Amino acid sequence: MELLGRYVNGNVRTMIFADGTKVRETDDDEFMPAYAENIDIKICNRCDRGCKFCHEGSTPDGKLGDILNENFVDTLHPYQEVALGGGNVLEHPDLISFLQKLKERKVIANITLNQVHFEKNIEVVENSINEKLIYGLGVSLVNPTSEFIEKISKFPNAVIHVINGILKPSDVELLGNKGLKMLILGYKNLRRGSEWLAEDHENIVVKQMWLKENLADIVNKFKVLSFDNLAIEQLDVQRLFTKEKWDEFYAGDDGKNTYYIDMVERKFARSSTAPFNKRYDLMDSVDEMFTVIRKETKK
Repeated sequence: MELLGRYVNGNVRTMIFADGTKVRETDDDEFMPAYAENIDIKICNRCDRGCKFCHEGSTPDGKLGDILNENFVDTLHPYQEVALGGGNVLEHPDLISFLQKLKERKVIANITLNQVHFEKNIEVVENSINEKLIYGLGVSLVNPTSEFIEKISKFPNAVIHVINGILKPSDVELLGNKGLKMLILGYKNLRRGSEWLAEDHENIVVKQMWLKENLADIVNKFKVLSFDNLAIEQLDVQRLFTKEKWDEFYAGDDGKNTYYIDMVERKFARSSTAPFNKRYDLMDSVDEMFTVIRKETKK
């Protein structure tokens, strides 16, 4: 595997490979990073899709973050990872310039797109990958057509994003056993997500129960199956692991190695689901913000 970077972060020695593999090592009993290894960054709230369960409440005239003029960007560490999302990040006019700035700092950038935007802008995505502006590609599932499966299969680092309570058995049937990578996200009861949960509660709960009951079988249908921390909680993923395997694969609680930045509202928090009284005004340093989050996490 091609090694993208090797760095020391606190007592943690980290290697990141081109296929997305990350290896952490320490001589101590506990990983104690000096700075966040990954930051989830929202750069815009503009999107034309109008998904009923959108926890960000994105709209066609949603606000854009001033992504080229925030001081904290200049404090990002080499090989630190950022996951850029929205909204539709492709609607931000400064996206490419921002990605170029991150590349100059040797920051590893990943983006998440809706399936429709991915298919409409596949050349832009491909060029960004070829120019090493982005490495990881998340694509939020809309409809698992054969055309979509063929397109996404051409991107080795692409991961299909699905939501607990939205994913259907027929989706798994069509996507499974094709060598694909899938990330299951927890259902976020925020903004339109809250409204849709109230409106379609029974249907969502039935799908969540089905996914939890069939998770052990679904794992074997994908090249890689991963989860965000909310999905881990909702689906009780830990029950599928021995303690040794759980300790080996679990990446850590929110706030231990990661945190969230909203460049639209100029706030940061432990995660995108943090309550509004646990969101703080943006600071000029990514390490300063991580210190705040770690103090909150310890409490």
